[in-house]
Amino acid sequence: MTEASPRVRERPLSPHLQVWRWHVTMLGSILHRACLMGLYVGALILVGWAVALASGPEAYAVFKSLLGSPLGKLVLFGLTFALFFQLSSVVRHAIWDTGKGFDKKFADTMTIASIVFAAVATVVTWVLAGATGAL
Repeated sequence: MTEASPRVRERPLSPHLQVWRWHVTMLGSILHRACLMGLYVGALILVGWAVALASGPEAYAVFKSLLGSPLGKLVLFGLTFALFFQLSSVVRHAIWDTGKGFDKKFADTMTIASIVFAAVATVVTWVLAGATGAL
């Protein structure tokens, strides 16, 4: 007597990004998570800066040259955007914590405002840093 193979029960799949219709609050949610991960990397860079500073002038010079390279500046630019986006996202979430702002139009507007604020503040910060010779 042969055993029949066990019947596999069809189960629903979890929704995937390709299933959902894209909207701006989805972008805001994904950016929020990505920026948080980036800021964790930024915290590690800050620890590396402190270790290099404590290790002496040679180690600090190496660390400074890494962050001063084009790739290092690109990373710092991204971290600046992540920081400003998180600042604006905290305001958005604080409004939601009051139970307000859940209607589609307001949520979309706040998400767009968060992204625009982060982009503008990042560019202004880097322009000012360049103008003062901090770069």
